[in-house]
Amino acid sequence: MTPKTRIYLIRHGEVEGAATPRYNGQGDVTLTPRGREQYQAMARRLAQEKITACYSSDLTRCAWGAALIAPCFGIEPHLTAALRELNIGDWEGMTWQELMTRYPSEWQARLDDIVNFRVPNGENLLDVEARVIPKIQQIVAAHPDEELLVVGHGGVNRVILLNALGAPLSALFNMEQSYCCLNIIDYYADGKTVVKLLNG
Repeated sequence: MTPKTRIYLIRHGEVEGAATPRYNGQGDVTLTPRGREQYQAMARRLAQEKITACYSSDLTRCAWGAALIAPCFGIEPHLTAALRELNIGDWEGMTWQELMTRYPSEWQARLDDIVNFRVPNGENLLDVEARVIPKIQQIVAAHPDEELLVVGHGGVNRVILLNALGAPLSALFNMEQSYCCLNIIDYYADGKTVVKLLNG
């Protein structure tokens, strides 16, 4: 059987303000009590796996969960800015309703071209792909035939999953990433990649 590296890719738990759709981007928002409980449940869910390393976005909503789960496996999490959420620039922290009201043409332009549209002082999806995918490839290469935990964000996780599926970035919102969901991706040594679980 071809050796593989398995990534347990989770999204961070619920954050403050989650009830109102908004772009948090790289703003360092905090977890709700429910978000922390979701991480605790995920720690129990993963308890029987053989995870040997943990990588996480360095934003608090991810780092908190990594710090909770990694010690269950006797490991320390590696925090990296490369796994941060899309930088939404001048829109950071704003609700969707505010954006539709204040920037209706720009809002529509982003909907029309989710891949290339860049909010002023922010990133587009190509920028995110250019920093996230090389990091994932580096992580996989460093841990042949191991099982890893990666703690990321809704947008970042979708980019990773689309890459694993060989799907275009334009399909970003064709999949859900619920708070503290679990995805499983197997990266085989022969270059094949298989998504075993999506938004579980």
